[in-house]
Formats: sequence, C-alpha cells, structure tokens
Amino acid sequence: MATPVILDCDPGHDDAFNILLAAAHPAIDLLAITTVAGNQTVAKTTLNARRVCTAAGIEGVPIAAGRDRPLHGPVRVAASIHGESGLDGPGFADPTVPLDPRDALTLLHDTLLTHPEPVTLVPTGPLTNIAALLLAYPEVKERIARIVLMGGSTDRGNTTPAAEFNIHCDPEAADLVFTSGLPVTMIGLNASHQVLATPDVIARVEALGTPLARVCGEMLGFFSDRYREVFGLPGAPLHDPLTVAHLIDPELLGCVRAHVAVELHGRHTRGATVVDLHRVTGQEPNAEVATEVDVDRFWDLITGAVRSLGDRQS
Repeated sequence: MATPVILDCDPGHDDAFNILLAAAHPAIDLLAITTVAGNQTVAKTTLNARRVCTAAGIEGVPIAAGRDRPLHGPVRVAASIHGESGLDGPGFADPTVPLDPRDALTLLHDTLLTHPEPVTLVPTGPLTNIAALLLAYPEVKERIARIVLMGGSTDRGNTTPAAEFNIHCDPEAADLVFTSGLPVTMIGLNASHQVLATPDVIARVEALGTPLARVCGEMLGFFSDRYREVFGLPGAPLHDPLTVAHLIDPELLGCVRAHVAVELHGRHTRGATVVDLHRVTGQEPNAEVATEVDVDRFWDLITGAVRSLGDRQS
C-alpha cells in the first residue's frame, strides 16, 4: 500500500527532485504540497513548486503557500546557493498548475483530518509550517503517522560552523517538532553529503533524453556549480530527496536512535542539532537519525523518477 505523504518544502533545487520522486513512485501517495520561506521567499518557493509540477506534468496535487517568516526573528534565504529565483538554471515556462485557495495550515489541517489513515509529513525546509500547525491545531497530532525531515547534522553545519540551514532559519520551530512526542526521522548533512550530483550523475540524468531530463540536468548543473564555488565540493548534495527515498526504500538509509536537542541560545551554536549518538546525556531517544546511505540505490530512484515522469509526457 502506498504511503500517504504531504511535502512541506521551500523549492529549491533539491526540493524539486523530492517533488518529482514523490509524484513518480507508486510507493508514495502524494496528497498535497505546502510551501514555506527558506531557500527563497515564500512567494518564490510557491511559484517554484508550481513550475516543477507543470514541467513534470504533475496534476491534481494541491499546492498551498505557507508561512513567510520564522516563528521568531527575520527571514533569511539562500540566494547564494539557489539563485534569485530560488530555482535558477532552467528557463521555466509560466506554470499552469494552480495555487490552492487555502493557506498551507488549512490545507494541512483539512488533509490530515479527512484522509482515512494517518499521514506522513515530509518537511524539507524550515519547520515553521509544521510547528505552526501543531500550535494552532494540536488535535491533528493523532492524524500524523510520522515526520521525516531534512535538516540538522550529527557534526558540522553549512550556514554557521554548527548549524544547518533549515534548522538555523527557525530553531524554535525545530525545537517544537523534536519535542512534540511524534515519531521523527532526521536526515541531516552528514547523510546528504554522501549523495553528490557529480558530472557523471548529471550526464546520466541528461542521457534520458526527454524535455524533463533536460530541465533536471540544468537544475543539477546550476546547483552543483554553486556548491563547487561556495563550498568546494565536486557536486551538489541532493539533500531533500533522501526523505522520500527513505519512505520508498527503508533499507536505503542506515539510522540510529538518538536524542536530538536544538540549541536555541548559544552565541556560536544557535540552530545546531545536538545529537547524542553515544547516549552520554541519559535522555531517551526522540528521533531516528540517518547516518549511512546506499548511494547507488538513491541515484537509481532519482533517475527512475525522471524517466517515469518524462515517459508519461511523451
């Protein structure tokens, strides 16, 4: 039976591939897409979600715009990585996929309460929408099967030396999610930096030969160029699709149970995820934390999704 999923995202190049994977694979029942400010403003991330769905022929999945700023503090974006549009690289046509008239919290609330079984939430941007949902509608908790998120790290950050971007953008929201009592799986930088979009990977996607494959190659090319320039990596880590890949193939990731705390006050460490891998604090684990990735199986899923959606359009 397919896993019912809502994607909460801030597209973003890696978010785009997560949308493609969720829409393409029969193991996932993609119920809705909600957007949040993160990689770019919420207006831009929402437009990008519609652009990706239009380019891939994904129809019938409602898209709703969410929060435009974190629970506390100013909004920050990642234009140095994702560009001024949040999805620089391809030349997208105007989207034909509509925007749902509801806001993200209403769409999340309605979908959770009306779906016949509990739903898995997959947030791959700042956790603002998810935290706001739990604060506004605590009754939905029993309708959430689990939360599989991309964010944090077991070691170093990418926005500060200690903090990963998604968690750093809204630490208070992340703290609320990790202390919610819900089942949480954290897929952080330590895992996603194992899946780099190297030139060989990009060539493999482009070789599929469809218009969608061309767009995907252009997205990966821009994304990887930015990571080479900013971080000196040989390709861009495709962070976000590890979430849906894990739902499709639970053996693709190696995970450990650990307690995760979000640092809220540290002068140099605000937004850091403090992962107690060795049980030194005595606190009970509150998350599954990804540590290892089967890289070949991951890229098979990504190229398979691009192939499947591209073939449907031909």
